[in-house]
Amino acid sequence: MPLRTLADPNIMPALDPAYAIQRPAVRLGPLDPAPRILLLYGSLRERSFSRLCVEEAARLLRFFGCETRIFDPSTLPLPDQHAGDDHPAVHELRELSLWSEGQVWCSPERHGQITSIMKLQIDHLPLSMGGMRPTQGRTLAVMQVSAGSQSFNSVNTLRVLGRWMRMITIPNQSSVAKAFNEFDDAGRMKASSYYDRIVDMMEELVRFTVLLRPHAVQLVDRYSERKAAGVPIDRATDLSSIAIAAKPRGRHAVKAGG
Repeated sequence: MPLRTLADPNIMPALDPAYAIQRPAVRLGPLDPAPRILLLYGSLRERSFSRLCVEEAARLLRFFGCETRIFDPSTLPLPDQHAGDDHPAVHELRELSLWSEGQVWCSPERHGQITSIMKLQIDHLPLSMGGMRPTQGRTLAVMQVSAGSQSFNSVNTLRVLGRWMRMITIPNQSSVAKAFNEFDDAGRMKASSYYDRIVDMMEELVRFTVLLRPHAVQLVDRYSERKAAGVPIDRATDLSSIAIAAKPRGRHAVKAGG
C-alpha cells in the first residue's frame, strides 16, 4: 500500500506544549470519530522538504486528535498511461481521498510553480467517480517549500486547484523559504516562525474540518447536478421546503407572482 510510515509520530521537539491546545475544535462540532486527514507532498527526493513538512503537519494533526495518512506518490503512473487509469497506486489514492474529510497539500516551488509530482496526484483525482466525489466538500490546507527567498506561487496555484476540485480551502497557508535551513540532520523541523505557522494551520484545519463535517453534503448539493441526474426535490423531506411551508404568513406577505 503506497503510504508513508510516520517516524516518531508523537515526538515534536519544536512544539512548546505550554501554548498548544490539544483539542482546538472543542465545541465546534462532534470530535468523534477522529477527523480523517490525507496528506500529499510533491517531491521524490530522498530528503524531500515537502515530505518533511507534511510529516511535521501529520504529527501535529495526530496531537490535535486526527487520524492521518500520508500518500507515497513514488509508484504513481502518468494519467492515461494505463487504460482507465487501472493501476494500484491510482486506486489507492482515490480511495484515500474518499476516506478523507480534509487534506493537506505541500509542494516545492520549481520554475515558479508546483511540481509535476504534485500536479500528477491532483490529476488522478476526478471530480466524480461512480456517483461518489473524492474531493468535494473536503477541507484543504496548502503549503509550499522554496529553495530561495519566500514565494507564494505554489500555494496560490494549489488554492486555484483546490477551488477547482470543489474543496474548502482554509484561509491560513504556509510558505517555508530556504527550506534546507529549517530541518536538522534527522529531518525534523527546527523551532522557528515557519514551524509556528504550520502549527497555526493545522489548528485551523482541524477547526474547519470539525465545524463543517456535519454540513459537507449539503454544502456541495447543487441544482445543476440534481437536474442533470433527474433527481427532483422531495418536498415532504426537504428541510428548506418544510421550513418555508411552516413559516406563518402575515397580512402583508407578498403572493407568488405578485
